[in-house]
Amino acid sequence: MTAKSSKKASAMDIGIHAQDRAAIVGGLSKLLADTYTLYLTTHNFHWNVTGPMFNSLHAMFMAQYTELWNAVDPIAERIRSLGHPAPGSYAQFGKLSSLEDVPATPPKAMAMVAILADGHEAVARTARSIFPLADKASDEPTADLLTQRLTVHEQTAWMLRSLLED
Repeated sequence: MTAKSSKKASAMDIGIHAQDRAAIVGGLSKLLADTYTLYLTTHNFHWNVTGPMFNSLHAMFMAQYTELWNAVDPIAERIRSLGHPAPGSYAQFGKLSSLEDVPATPPKAMAMVAILADGHEAVARTARSIFPLADKASDEPTADLLTQRLTVHEQTAWMLRSLLED
C-alpha cells in the first residue's frame, strides 16, 4: 500500500461531514454520561431500598438498571462508529452528565422513585436534544438509537411517576 492510498484509506467518509459527526458525538457523549449516571443511581437504590415496598422496588430497580447497563454499549459504539473515542471515566461522566450524583445517604423509598423518575425525564430531554443534529446530518442510525432510548425513558418515567400518585 502506498502512502497516498494509506492516507486515503484512513480518512473516514460515511456520508456525514466531520463537523456534523463531532456535534452528534458531543450530544451522544452527554447521553452516555446521563445513562451511566442513571444506571449507577438505580443500582445504588436497588441495593439500599427499604420499607414496605422493598420486594417490588428491589425487583423493579434491578430490571431498570439492567436495561440501562445494556443501553450503555450501543451508545458508546455509535460514538465509535462516528469516528470518535467514547468517554468512559467517572471524571468525564461527571463533567458531561446533566444528572446529579446519587445522594450519599440513601433516601426513603418514594424519594428514590421520584429521583429516578426525574432522572429518566432528564435523559429523555438529553436524547431529544440530539435529534436536530442527527436530522441535519441525515444520521438515521443515531436517530434510531435515540428513538429507542426515548421510548424506554419516557415509559419508565411514567411508570415511576404512577407510583407517586395517591
